[in-house]
Amino acid sequence: MNLAIVKISGKYLEEFTSTMAGVNLIKNLQQKYSSVILIHGGGKLITEWAEKMGIKSDFFEGQRITCKETMEITAAVQGGLINSKLTAYLHKYRIKAIGLNGIDMDSFVAEYVNDKLGFVGNPISNLDDAKWIKDLLKDDVLPVFSSICRDKDGNLMNVNADLFAGAIAKLLKADSVFFVSDIEGVILNGKYQNSLSANELKNGISTGEINNGMIPKINSCLNLLSNGVSNIWIGNEINNNHVKGTWIVN
Repeated sequence: MNLAIVKISGKYLEEFTSTMAGVNLIKNLQQKYSSVILIHGGGKLITEWAEKMGIKSDFFEGQRITCKETMEITAAVQGGLINSKLTAYLHKYRIKAIGLNGIDMDSFVAEYVNDKLGFVGNPISNLDDAKWIKDLLKDDVLPVFSSICRDKDGNLMNVNADLFAGAIAKLLKADSVFFVSDIEGVILNGKYQNSLSANELKNGISTGEINNGMIPKINSCLNLLSNGVSNIWIGNEINNNHVKGTWIVN
């Protein structure tokens, strides 16, 4: 199986579903890979819906501080509204898809990051294998994952979608991982870089030039590198003719 993982950010969702960008991206990758999995965040819409409910959004090191009320909004918006919109959009263009999350088939159990973040966790695979996901891929189904998970007691957990993409890629031994967002790539030394090494990324985090929401994305990339995934990309434009953005290399 030649597998590509595509993670789209909350900021890219509107462009993905309101234009041909999403279907073109998926179909281009399906020409190069035998299987594709789509993973999505929901940051912008979650913030908007939290504001409608009178709840302020706060972040710590790029992750949303999640109380019980925020967790319920996150699950409703990311796992319900956004996941449904994505699968509906894909079926409109005859791409066979299924909406899923990290709880399905008891695939992942999240471990709490720290007390400050609340119901925010790191995803830990709960599967001996991923046969049920592989069976979907063999049937040419495109799994569309929301990154919502559970803790060991069954509480809903907010898992950063970049970290979830890394966990899925590690579980299924993906060949390539593409992080698609509204940014052209990773900025270091004041400009977008075509490629960056693990050491350069770690240095960027330590100096503060890489910050906020980019931190979990870069941490996911570093984890993927250490697990043997060699094709890792961050950017906002992929097509058949050229690929812009930043490649993450050893």
